[in-house]
Amino acid sequence: MKIACIIVDDEPLALDVLSSLIARVPYLVLEGQYTDPFLAMEHLRKYPVDLLFVDIQMPDITGIELVRTLTNPPKVVFTTAYSSYALEGFNLNAMDYLLKPISFDRFLMAVNRVRDYLELSQAALEGNHTEEKKVPDYMFVKSNYKDVKINFNDILYIEGCEDYIRIHTTTKKVMTLLSMKNVMEKLPEQQFIRIHRSFIVAIDKIESKSNERITIGKESLPIGSSYLNEVTKRLYR
Repeated sequence: MKIACIIVDDEPLALDVLSSLIARVPYLVLEGQYTDPFLAMEHLRKYPVDLLFVDIQMPDITGIELVRTLTNPPKVVFTTAYSSYALEGFNLNAMDYLLKPISFDRFLMAVNRVRDYLELSQAALEGNHTEEKKVPDYMFVKSNYKDVKINFNDILYIEGCEDYIRIHTTTKKVMTLLSMKNVMEKLPEQQFIRIHRSFIVAIDKIESKSNERITIGKESLPIGSSYLNEVTKRLYR
């Protein structure tokens, strides 16, 4: 498949670098490049694209603010020289986050992820016309500069740790830069429930419940007071 994209960066040199990287990837089609984010917003309003490469730190409006203004944003890859913006970028469900200077192999990893996502979405959409949509039974998360596959059936519980989450599975623990809200959106709703601002649990792994705690294996996890009614409804329906 072909992926239409545009670039937004207030530095002309950065536009040149990204456009040269895009030219090396056969399935990417560059439809515009802008130093003015407001012209880019107008382009996106008139001519929607599949993928937006956008710098975060720009003088008039940040890339994060730009994406927030879009009603139907394309898939987004943020680019920046400042690693401190990573969390906020991922909270906007960005496909990736490229730190300048951008190497070709890292760029290719990001756009391959976008292509795989779009192909999967397209296949699912087409499949809806002929058969029931197949839901993946796994997700990939970024941990230690790698994409790590997590099978949903292996997850025991997920723990919120400030800017990160820790995924506890039957075989390993994986730290990744995601919010609890983001990871809940990735999980199948029928298999998981949030029991506390810092804990999500796999329903089939729950061994016992008291008024205030859930037991999974050797772990006793608290149930937040604001989650208690929903937990009770889900477990006893």
